[in-house]
Amino acid sequence: MSKTVLLVVSLSLMSPASEALDNGLALKPTMGWLHWERFMCNTDCDTDPDNCISERLYMQMADVMVKEGWKEAGYEYVCIDDCWPSLQRDARGRLQADPKRFPGGIKKLADYVHSKGLKLGIYADVGEKTCAGYPGSLGYYETDAQTFADWDVDLLKFDGCNLKWTLLGEGYINMSKALNRTGRSILYSCEWPLYEWPFQKPNYTAIRETCNHWRNFDDVFDSWSSVKSILDWTASHQDTVVPSAGPGGWNDPDMLVIGNFGLSHDQQESQMALWAIMAAPLLMSNDPRDICPRSKELLQNKRIIEISQDPLGRQGYRTAKGNSFEVWERPLSKKRLAVAVLNKQEIGGPRGFAISGVPSWKFCDPQCNVTLILPQYKEMGVQAKESKLILYVNPSGTALLTVTPISKDRPHWRKTSDKHNQIIL
Repeated sequence: MSKTVLLVVSLSLMSPASEALDNGLALKPTMGWLHWERFMCNTDCDTDPDNCISERLYMQMADVMVKEGWKEAGYEYVCIDDCWPSLQRDARGRLQADPKRFPGGIKKLADYVHSKGLKLGIYADVGEKTCAGYPGSLGYYETDAQTFADWDVDLLKFDGCNLKWTLLGEGYINMSKALNRTGRSILYSCEWPLYEWPFQKPNYTAIRETCNHWRNFDDVFDSWSSVKSILDWTASHQDTVVPSAGPGGWNDPDMLVIGNFGLSHDQQESQMALWAIMAAPLLMSNDPRDICPRSKELLQNKRIIEISQDPLGRQGYRTAKGNSFEVWERPLSKKRLAVAVLNKQEIGGPRGFAISGVPSWKFCDPQCNVTLILPQYKEMGVQAKESKLILYVNPSGTALLTVTPISKDRPHWRKTSDKHNQIIL
């Protein structure tokens, strides 16, 4: 039998390494809908009017988000991605929406989204052109920031294409300052570290002071291999990225692709659970007008969303791996703990994982109360430190639970050492 390495990382989550961007926004991870992964750059409204990038699409999304309970569940942003503008700026140098696909303009669309009690996000790029070749904001940071404010936009996703990497920091900082100077509260979603990592380790102190959330790694695709690659990257860089996260600024592992075509239901549960553990923005990219009821129920699961939005604002991370299992843990308010046990094996049937294998279970002395959230809600009751409880996890699935110590003096999970140890089993 081959040896398995169990990597144990104690749950020592430091306070954020720097002050957050001072705009009062994103005190909890952002929730909403973003068009890119599902609808991409579909501009053919003649042959595909229901799915092209147009004001009709976003108005319909706003309607369904209210009608089908998404707004009530906490999803509040309707976000435009690339391919919305005209290929030319107007005579005054301002961005303008494609007149055929957005005949009413962005201001009218923002008014409509606001009338539903939701917020509107828009997309721009730090470079000369967007990733899809539309006008970028280089040389127009002040103009574009004021234009978005005049349109009553609530969020800006600012991409990083078509700019020399050494200028990224300057560009992102300048747009951040320009947005703040407008006087309008505009949540600022950056891709600065994503474009800098290939050349050097980004300065997360500066990034947190500049942005409300930031992408670190590749775009998500509608596939389990894509989701796994994001988790693997995050775990391998967690010592760098986790300390930067907290109220006002969050690591963004990209969109939720739940409800599309590429993930099994177990894999959808894994993405939802681990995005909540990572305190990630929950920006789904799917078609809520026509979504599987099980996927809808998962995305609107109040207990998972409560973990995502927990007011303590600590990002969780991987604390153990071995035998094709991974354990991810996140400290919560009221001295609780969220735990995700991911079965990375993609063959066979459900496999058992002893709850005593969770690194922080040692703090359940003498007892903890355990609540299973995924794959189905179940109160597991009071468990002693010596509990023999086994969690059964489907291939590529995740068991998500919360753990609450029962003692006179509940421990702070984050008080343990932050050193890394390896145990050979």
